[in-house]
Amino acid sequence: MPDKDYGSEDSRLGGRMRRYARVGGSVGGLAAQLVGARVLGIDLDRGRHSADLKAALGGLKGPLMKAAQILATIPDALPPDYARELRELQANAPPMGWPFVRRRMRGELGPGWESRFADFEHEAAAAASLGQVHRAHHHDGRLLACKLQYPDMRSTVQADLAQLRLAFSIYRHYDRAIDPSEIYHELAERLQEELDYDREARHMRLYRIMLAKESGVHVPEPVDALCTARLLTMTWLEGTPLLDYVAEVDDVKRRNRAAMNMFRAWYVPFYDYGVIHGDPHLGNYSLCADDSVNLLDFGCIRVFPPPFVKGVIDLYHALVDDDRDLAVSAYETWGFSNLNDEMLETLNIWARFLYAPLLDDRPQPIMGSEDSFYGARVAGKVHRELRRLGGVRPPREFVLMDRAAIGLGSVFMHLEAEINWHRLFHELIEGFDVDVLAKRQAEALGRVGLTAPRA
Repeated sequence: MPDKDYGSEDSRLGGRMRRYARVGGSVGGLAAQLVGARVLGIDLDRGRHSADLKAALGGLKGPLMKAAQILATIPDALPPDYARELRELQANAPPMGWPFVRRRMRGELGPGWESRFADFEHEAAAAASLGQVHRAHHHDGRLLACKLQYPDMRSTVQADLAQLRLAFSIYRHYDRAIDPSEIYHELAERLQEELDYDREARHMRLYRIMLAKESGVHVPEPVDALCTARLLTMTWLEGTPLLDYVAEVDDVKRRNRAAMNMFRAWYVPFYDYGVIHGDPHLGNYSLCADDSVNLLDFGCIRVFPPPFVKGVIDLYHALVDDDRDLAVSAYETWGFSNLNDEMLETLNIWARFLYAPLLDDRPQPIMGSEDSFYGARVAGKVHRELRRLGGVRPPREFVLMDRAAIGLGSVFMHLEAEINWHRLFHELIEGFDVDVLAKRQAEALGRVGLTAPRA
């Protein structure tokens, strides 16, 4: 039988319909079991159910699996059985076998592709939501990571986005606290970008520029001759997954050092260049023996107009100084509108939660003295107030900033880090100048063939 041709993978109706069927068949039955347990009192074996859910989502790949990964990252967001099983999806999703890999690599690099490597491991070293990684050696001796995209991912993403749009529409019928329209558009655009490995290679080069002076952060180097739109080959970075690191390292000084490196890995690019890594789940980085950080994935990257970054700093100062006008200006810069006093105060409840670690000039855990459920209680209060006030439409730029802050907060909770976050933050924003950022951003983006966003 001839190898299947994966060369043309535009979103196809057949691929989308198969995806709808798989989502319904794989997840629908498990959801029904959970509803039965909650509503009808039917006994549920949570350990087996959570394992089945992991298997179903892992087999589906794509955005639905990414959602499971994100939920499993946040401490106490899920029951322990579910969190434990779904965490394995971070870097150990069920891989595709060697016949698939051989066909796929031939489609990307052509016949005789194996001769372009000194060796290429048949077994995947890691498998995630959109692709899987194989170790290989370059002829010059470098150890490589080859990230190979699964077939029909464009159809998969289109089908999942259609279901997400439907879910948001249903949600809006019974809860008008948050209008998710812009959230949907932001997620859709970012997911489409994640399918483009050429763009991800540019993001990787951008991060090598932005973090060149950060000795505590390592970024792989793409190997252009072995890259295509669906194959990303880069240098291999050896490290330990976060949860393994936490289990192995008891020294609080080392954990704090790892946390500080993570903080700088995310926020030096943001405050110096207006760029954020929007996906800090556990599979996208690893830790080294010296507590430095390897960044491993650059698909979900957001470039902000420089005024947006200034708005983030302005809101911090507005909270410190209780400056209403400056807070309004910051929110309006982000895209919020029609802010009366009650709406402003409601938004500030969430802002104070996110900014809380930065407001006190002292070493402390990321959640201060609060328990790990505090964020859920704050979110619930904000949600109730927004519903009472008629709802709000969060601007799209807000989505990944919020996601990064919450995701990193969960990392710092796992590390049990106690750091003076206030001083770390002030080191980053000292002497901030929006015009300097704009110039620096344009130069860095230009060097890797990307364009600056419109203000």
